[in-house]
Amino acid sequence: MSKQAPKSRPVPTKVPGIYKADAVRDVAESLNITNLPDVVASALASDVEYRISQVVEEAARFMRHAKRTTLTTADIDQALRVLNIEPLYGHFPYNPPTFRRALPFPHMPSAGPVYFVEDEEIEFDRVLREEKVSLPKGVSWTAHWLAVEGVQPLIPENPPALPRDTDPESAAAKQTASSNVPGSIFPPTPPSSDRPSPIQAAKQQPQQHIAVKQVLSRELQLYYTRLTSSLLPPSSDLAKRAAALASLRHDAGLSPLLPYLVRWVGQGVVDALRSGSQNENDGRVLEVLLDVIGALLDNQTLGVEPYLHQLLPSIFSILLHSALPPSHAAQLRTTAAQILSHLLTHYSTTYPGLSSRIVKTLIVGLIGEGKSRSTREGAIRGLMGIGKEAVRQGLVKHQGAKVIGDECMPGESSPLVELVMEGFRMIHPPSAQPVPLNPDSGADASILEELRSNLGGFFAERVMGDGAWARGILSDDAPSA
Repeated sequence: MSKQAPKSRPVPTKVPGIYKADAVRDVAESLNITNLPDVVASALASDVEYRISQVVEEAARFMRHAKRTTLTTADIDQALRVLNIEPLYGHFPYNPPTFRRALPFPHMPSAGPVYFVEDEEIEFDRVLREEKVSLPKGVSWTAHWLAVEGVQPLIPENPPALPRDTDPESAAAKQTASSNVPGSIFPPTPPSSDRPSPIQAAKQQPQQHIAVKQVLSRELQLYYTRLTSSLLPPSSDLAKRAAALASLRHDAGLSPLLPYLVRWVGQGVVDALRSGSQNENDGRVLEVLLDVIGALLDNQTLGVEPYLHQLLPSIFSILLHSALPPSHAAQLRTTAAQILSHLLTHYSTTYPGLSSRIVKTLIVGLIGEGKSRSTREGAIRGLMGIGKEAVRQGLVKHQGAKVIGDECMPGESSPLVELVMEGFRMIHPPSAQPVPLNPDSGADASILEELRSNLGGFFAERVMGDGAWARGILSDDAPSA
């Protein structure tokens, strides 16, 4: 019995895929890869087709979970992210491209259907007739005043002010009555002769100026109360006073309290100097108020510039007052002069005319008719705090030394006379080996005449013993302060 021959298995026909091997060859040629074998091209085409089907299957899941029947580019992007593949950019689901089917190619029937994206045809006439949309301006920053001295300016950047139906006189009377209550937190504004009352201001300018209501938080009100109570002399705790001054000097959140503190300082100076009792308590109060002004000026986070016109009267009042407590007078005037010097150092560039205004005020206090010796002493200390050229202007050019010398007795040696001599030494130091002026010499005689004309006979006799010193006091070649 012969053995039956085995049946030959039929060779399976290879079903061509959707992604052709020719497409792989085209990509390879674009990458400068020539002569790609057919086996490699077919394997790559099969892998690409598998990857495409995998992406489409994942995208279909997102489509079904979204309860949709249309596959969008967002589904493809989500599928690529799930498969850890970078998504395709430039395609949006709300603006899908429109594909059109191209006409069949008669000479290439095996190419199959071809689709392309249809470009939109734009008519230039329609574009030119459309309204032009102007681009908005870029984002920029500008500065404007929210309030100037408690008054909101009427500019477009600020919100419109609400009209008030109340009578200005009754409102001002209520405000005055509430400020005079013993338990009120904030003191009233110090009276001033050149500033109208609230009733007069309301009558004069009912439309232009509208007061801004600034509501302080309960924390700031409590801070203000404890700060002022710890600073005043009845509080004997020096540690609390030092902590309060350190808080004013370094804390950055005191801007809302700044107008109240300035007003409290001004009111305190007026109350202490108005009585004229010259007791020790008033002297300690004035020392504390000067320390508060110095602490406010030292705080770099506070905008003190708008309040300088309110701080300067307090400083000048202490510096030029004629009835300070005797045991505190020298210390108070020295501290006030130092504060003036500090103020000019930091704010003279911001206000160019500030230095000349302060010097002019001090010169008026020095040479004014009927001024007391204490006022003249304070003026000299203020000029010495500013600089030697300010002292030269007050004592020499405006003949302040001559005015003081005319009021002194011959041979008098008082603190005021010693202060004037200290000012002369500040203008020019005396010689180590003084040579007196010779009245018989022509040049020295002219110097003596100029000394008596500018300094008066009282101080000319004290300076003429040093010729170099006298010439240095009268010369103008020193740099300006």
